[in-house]
Amino acid sequence: MLVTDFDYSLPENLIAQSPAKERDKSRLMVLPRADGKIEHGIFSDLPGYLKAGDVMVVNNAKVVPSRLTGTKATGGRVEALIVRKTGEGMYEALVRGRAAPGTEMGFPGGLGARILEDLGGGRKVISFDGVTDEAIRKAASMPLPPYIGESGRDDVRDRERYQTVYASEPGAVAAPTAGLHFTDGLLNKIKENGVSVVPVTLHVGPGTFLPVREEVVERHEMENEEYSVPEETADTVNRALSEGRRVIAVGTTSARTLESAFGDGGLRAGKGSTGLFIYPGYKFKAVRAMITNFHLPKSTLLMIVCALAGKDRIFEAYREAVSMRYRFYSYGDAMFIR
Repeated sequence: MLVTDFDYSLPENLIAQSPAKERDKSRLMVLPRADGKIEHGIFSDLPGYLKAGDVMVVNNAKVVPSRLTGTKATGGRVEALIVRKTGEGMYEALVRGRAAPGTEMGFPGGLGARILEDLGGGRKVISFDGVTDEAIRKAASMPLPPYIGESGRDDVRDRERYQTVYASEPGAVAAPTAGLHFTDGLLNKIKENGVSVVPVTLHVGPGTFLPVREEVVERHEMENEEYSVPEETADTVNRALSEGRRVIAVGTTSARTLESAFGDGGLRAGKGSTGLFIYPGYKFKAVRAMITNFHLPKSTLLMIVCALAGKDRIFEAYREAVSMRYRFYSYGDAMFIR
């Protein structure tokens, strides 16, 4: 398969630059996996499409402020997205702007940093002297994806809205955006209707921002991301599957976690690392349905939903979403593939 097979045309004005005024008032497209009528509503309609006995799996990863914008000592703007800590005062970061090893940088709050090593692909090892992780997070802003322009960014708002209401495990540099539509009230209603809601954790890494650079889909390699599956989640999912009940992944990150942790004996509890790449032809082991947003052309996320519902079916739905002016991407509207 070619990556270009997953391209589509999207008017720029349909790329959401800010969240809906209320989380559960974003639009919802309901797409049967088999042939069937596409339905339209709002996200708060979701309980009507669920049934007692369903198991809904959410990713409780919490986004940490990690986007630093500053200047080089020699002049010129620089932006660093902190990816992970590699040592005392040392971090791996995605750096935008020309900056060779030895470059000194200044960031808000009086933070000074220096580039130690170039890892390639925009990745650098940078060093902060005498600066705590908390000081970096205080100076940093939320790492919104690059298709949200500066005019759409409001860090006070984004610290609350670019985060699910159930986020509890810090470490992600991107939100599991399918979960942004839930409110505490909606989750309570879903549980009261007999649906189990259980967590996994997958810390979304910078690979979510990076384009697929290969021409052939099968040659692309995903970056590894750390995940964790609690015992209760594994037990709940395995019991549901053994009884023929539906397991619904909230987002592609939950789906990848479930599929990565699934073995001969079912879903396995514990921690792991996954580079699983799901694209059409993949046979799902645990996931039967998915709640998701509308994804970028030629992205691995689009390929995952095409694997679940079929490429023709997904592209039919996307054409309808464009014609009905749905909002796309992280702050956009939702789809329930059932």
